[in-house]
Amino acid sequence: MSEAPRDVVTRFCAAWSKLDIDEMMGYFHPDAVYHNIPVDPLVGHDAIRELIVSFTAGWDRVDFEVRHIVADGDVVLTERVDHFISPERTISLPVMGTFELEGGLIKAWRDYFDLNQFMNQMTN
Repeated sequence: MSEAPRDVVTRFCAAWSKLDIDEMMGYFHPDAVYHNIPVDPLVGHDAIRELIVSFTAGWDRVDFEVRHIVADGDVVLTERVDHFISPERTISLPVMGTFELEGGLIKAWRDYFDLNQFMNQMTN
């Protein structure tokens, strides 16, 4: 029996705190699309890996605080606060995420957030 989509996404969100890029990439379908809505979508493992590496560079930990999670079939919605943590600062970013799974892997991931909110915290 395959794992429920909600459980896959819950484990994926928890994996971020370890900053193990290989583990995180193991959740993605080879043809996955990752779209941070303020910027252009990325397609495939190589492009997604590159972005995740850039997101995690310079941070000691990235914690996805999942406040609410619901699933309807292979679609999972998360309301989160993503915390980027380093000795110098912590940036907390409210995010609404949509995950579409296929065969137990993330086929599409869209995150909706205010990029200015993140950038403003970077300069303070």
